[in-house]
Amino acid sequence: MRAPLEWLHEYCRPDLSAPQLAERLDMTGTKVERIERHGVGAAEAFVVGRVVSAERHPDADRLSVCRVDVGGQEASIVCGAPNVAAGQTVAVARPGAVMPDRTELRAAKLRGVLSEGMILAEDELGIGTDHSGIIVLDDGPAPGTPLDEVLPIATEILELEITPNRPDCLGVYGVAREVHAATGAPLAAPPWAQDPGTPGEVPGVEVVVETDLCPRFTARRFEEVRIGPSPIWLKARLTAAGQRPINNVVDITNYVMLLTGQPLHAFDMDRVAGGRLVVRQAREGEQVETLDGEVRTLDPEVVVIEDADGPTSIAGVMGGARSEVSESTTRVLMEAATWVGPNIQRTSLRLGLRSEASARFEKQLQPEQAMEAQAVAAALMVQLAGARLVEGTIDVGQPAPEPEVLPLRESRVGSLLGKRIPGDRSEEILHSLGFLVAVDPDAASPGSVAADAELAAGLPSGAGVDLSVTVPHWRRGDVEREVDLIEEVARIDGVDRLPATLPARPDRGGLLTAQQRARRHAEDALTAQGLYEVQGWSFQGPSVADRLRLPDEDPRRRAVRVRNPLSEEQSVLRTTLLGSLLDAAAHNVARDRPDLWLFETGGVYLDAPGQPLPDERRHVGALLTGALAAPSWRAPAPPRADFFAAKGVLAALLDALRVPWSVRAEREPFLHPGRSATVLLDGEPAGWLGEVHPLVASAWDLDGAAGFELDLDRVTGLAAARASAYRDLTSFPPVRQDLAVVVPDEVTAARVEEVVRAAGGELLRGARVFDVYRGEQVGEGRVSLALALEFQAPDRTLTDEEVAKLRDAIATALADGVGGELRG
Repeated sequence: MRAPLEWLHEYCRPDLSAPQLAERLDMTGTKVERIERHGVGAAEAFVVGRVVSAERHPDADRLSVCRVDVGGQEASIVCGAPNVAAGQTVAVARPGAVMPDRTELRAAKLRGVLSEGMILAEDELGIGTDHSGIIVLDDGPAPGTPLDEVLPIATEILELEITPNRPDCLGVYGVAREVHAATGAPLAAPPWAQDPGTPGEVPGVEVVVETDLCPRFTARRFEEVRIGPSPIWLKARLTAAGQRPINNVVDITNYVMLLTGQPLHAFDMDRVAGGRLVVRQAREGEQVETLDGEVRTLDPEVVVIEDADGPTSIAGVMGGARSEVSESTTRVLMEAATWVGPNIQRTSLRLGLRSEASARFEKQLQPEQAMEAQAVAAALMVQLAGARLVEGTIDVGQPAPEPEVLPLRESRVGSLLGKRIPGDRSEEILHSLGFLVAVDPDAASPGSVAADAELAAGLPSGAGVDLSVTVPHWRRGDVEREVDLIEEVARIDGVDRLPATLPARPDRGGLLTAQQRARRHAEDALTAQGLYEVQGWSFQGPSVADRLRLPDEDPRRRAVRVRNPLSEEQSVLRTTLLGSLLDAAAHNVARDRPDLWLFETGGVYLDAPGQPLPDERRHVGALLTGALAAPSWRAPAPPRADFFAAKGVLAALLDALRVPWSVRAEREPFLHPGRSATVLLDGEPAGWLGEVHPLVASAWDLDGAAGFELDLDRVTGLAAARASAYRDLTSFPPVRQDLAVVVPDEVTAARVEEVVRAAGGELLRGARVFDVYRGEQVGEGRVSLALALEFQAPDRTLTDEEVAKLRDAIATALADGVGGELRG
């Protein structure tokens, strides 16, 4: 929505600059995307002039040399307009003027004659599209008068992002109402306050509505219409708002739509066959030619307006070419109707036809707005087109719903916002937004429900005020509950002024749950390892399952389909984080960032047949690609991401959460054979770990990658359930020894560590593998593992004899448990 300030100020003029007003609107919930300047710059260089003489250029048949009085002096201006003549009052740009395209005008010689400025046409001022001749102003302004006092040659425009629940702000007056509430500046009466029309039947016109998709249809008939150009002020406002001026009648419909938010359509009454309009749903395969010259094929969900010769308009979207207003039009039937919003949206999407009208109708306009637009349009038709309004107004449809009346308790406002806002302030705010407000003096009497609520909110007994609030029609469907009224009060009073308070939760006092704390701890642990968090789409394409080489029976192929996907590549919900992590890696690698440490936490979704919702789980995944460190002169080829690097990150994560874990060699279709494992949490499978299969990596144009993915709900559940145990620090020194054991090749290092820890007992504080050797010295099919052992007692210094006994016990356990032999 483009709101020109020059137009907006007609109804509400705050004493604020455009940036200040934009900031205030932003803080009250009306988002300003940008501020744009429309029209000329350096307005002081544009003045009113009077043509003293106009003579043919000596060296050019189509140019005139004019002497122009620009206020106290005459300027020589060469003009190419065919309609320039002596005695005219004109718009003049002097040297130094900045034109709408931001070029600066300078004095120059044209065919040997000095031109000290320019006599301007509409398009040269940015207030219209006409370039056929110069603007000829009405007599009155004296030469030298600043042009911006006569014509709207420059204005700043607020580009607003209007949310779907606020169609009232798709009109300039609706925005002015918001400005009034946000700034306190006076608000002018609505432009539809005076209606020149009358109720009753309209002779010669019949309208029949045959569908419930049209809650209201209104029409007025105008005779003696004179089609012509619109006045400059109207052209200027339309141009600034992004509309192209066409002729006065069409411009009136666009102007009224931009002012009130209600679209209209003007029918050439002489082209309405039979003088009868029928509103109905289209027949299968029916066609209509719209104003853009395209022939549209319709279906029964599309609503059309037809005359005796067939469909003439697509209701709520675009009028038809057959009954459009033309230069020969003398009689106009002005229509303003209400349509069911969701149906208009479906029609617009199905036909691939979007218009300013459909953008408003799809947000569900209210029946009352139709007559508001008719009132404004009728006045303008009489004023600008010289039309005669025929008595009567066609008004077909159901009566408008009764206005909703909602309570607003001061105690409830305070309890929800964490700040007491007096009832009179709430009343002032709601009144400024157009709500009708009445005070109930008995609402907070002692012992009443309101009084009890006040005490619960910490308010003095009897201090609260209850209001009875009537919702205006333009907020119907948006404000439906007391909490909606509280939101209105909060945003206008200032959300930035609300105190920072925790939610009132008697169970936990607003604190995080144990699982929420564990989830944050997990993210912190990964960040501490140098990983960057990414957020991928929850949607993916069906081809991801094929690129991950998932077999047909894999449950991760049971993806939930999206009913209205944006594209085929976002048509199903993801069943694993790996696809989005690979997407993020490929995006970075394609931009010359091959060395990546990424992680993501997010939802995955598996189809649950027979259930209303899919099985949704929260996962955490990590992906490493490229080199693990930057190359240097000491390590020109640093190690690359592999299984063990990913396992190290996994260990840092799970150890930080104190979750017991282990890995078991197992295959995954998307992982490298022999370099993949299942992650066990408390002995139960909870995810995978490994290097990405080369074929999968190449499908994403990667040289290789390694990572893991875990069920984060399982991880945080175990972390939350395990209480942290305090262990006293001891001042007695540890005894550190190394041990090398030879075991069969199929024995895992994790199994060796498990046997060593069990045999070492409580005095063995640490055991880790720090070296692996295969070769002739240990024999084929066997491997040597070197372990660093640390022994420590909490109450004494261990003797060599005690450590030797523990070491012997470990050696015996290794021999019995895994067939291990100590190396000398």
